[in-house]
Amino acid sequence: MKRKWIAGTLVILLIAAGGAAFFARGNLPFLSGSGQEAKAESKETAFYSETYIIFDTVVNVKLYGEHAKPSQLEDIKHLMEDMDQKLSRTLETSEIYKVNQAAGKQAVQVSQDTFDVVQKALDYAVSTGGLYDPTVGPLVSLWNIGNEGAHVPSKPELNKAIQLIGFKDVEMNREERTIKLLRPSMALDLGGIGKGYAADRIAAYLKSQQVDSAMINLGGSSIIALGSKPGGQSWNIGLQDPDQTRGKALGNVHIKNKTVDASGVYERFFIENGVKYHHILDPRTGFPSRSGLKSVTLICDSATDADALSTAVFIMGLDEGMKYIEKQSGVEAFFITEDNKIYETSGLKEQIRFTNPEYTVKTLD
Repeated sequence: MKRKWIAGTLVILLIAAGGAAFFARGNLPFLSGSGQEAKAESKETAFYSETYIIFDTVVNVKLYGEHAKPSQLEDIKHLMEDMDQKLSRTLETSEIYKVNQAAGKQAVQVSQDTFDVVQKALDYAVSTGGLYDPTVGPLVSLWNIGNEGAHVPSKPELNKAIQLIGFKDVEMNREERTIKLLRPSMALDLGGIGKGYAADRIAAYLKSQQVDSAMINLGGSSIIALGSKPGGQSWNIGLQDPDQTRGKALGNVHIKNKTVDASGVYERFFIENGVKYHHILDPRTGFPSRSGLKSVTLICDSATDADALSTAVFIMGLDEGMKYIEKQSGVEAFFITEDNKIYETSGLKEQIRFTNPEYTVKTLD
């Protein structure tokens, strides 16, 4: 059996305020998160930057303006560590780990953060008909995509894991702030929403510090552009071609106070017997989604919303996904199909420019 494991190839190109371009594929300077800051970009504009390794990805934060301080980067580090301690499925001291261990036995009291993000995840499970489902943990563990040992499970293994999925079997008690999984061996996995929630928490913290110009980049697949660039211009977010073999830019989008979030087959995958298996698992089949899409990119106000929606919409596919997004207030998206066609929602046409001639922008009939 031939197996090849590949992870961490990411697709968003960030063109920062100073004009420097960063391909979010791991070539950012790896720092330890110790609060080392860059020098001021100019005499008028303070500029501090830090890169952290957390949430199984590389997080880069850039702060601009008179209210930006190097101490805020240390606060952000602690905030992310706190989120990881609450939301990680694999960290044995985390709240989600404890909820999973108590499945079918008892309710577990959790922090307000954990309660809120699980409730948000369940709300999206309802609105997407279970295509996004936070109880997909047993399936995620079974495939183990993105880690050594990833493999195609047997049919009996898949059937067993699928039977454990069911967001309706999560019992939430708001007064007691407890979560209970009603059946043994159920497991929550917040990988499809947790990073977005953490990004929103970082943005909220910076706003409380009166920082009105910042860029928060979680692994290149989720970016928050807080406020505007120094000088008031929009942030220019470049979009990388999802076919990493070509290494060309797809286009760019100009935004202020928005999140850009991408889900696609290129992020984490492995190859077994010549077949590529990506990490976006369809809870109905137990297999990686075969929706005819290469990627989905969302632009909206909330990173939490974008994180969950991008997963669900990818599984929906082009037709259903486009209809779903068009009904969501303040959410725009573009879809890239396996045959290199791009489809964009109605509100995005004035914001984005595609420049790669190998892709064709089409209109959905």
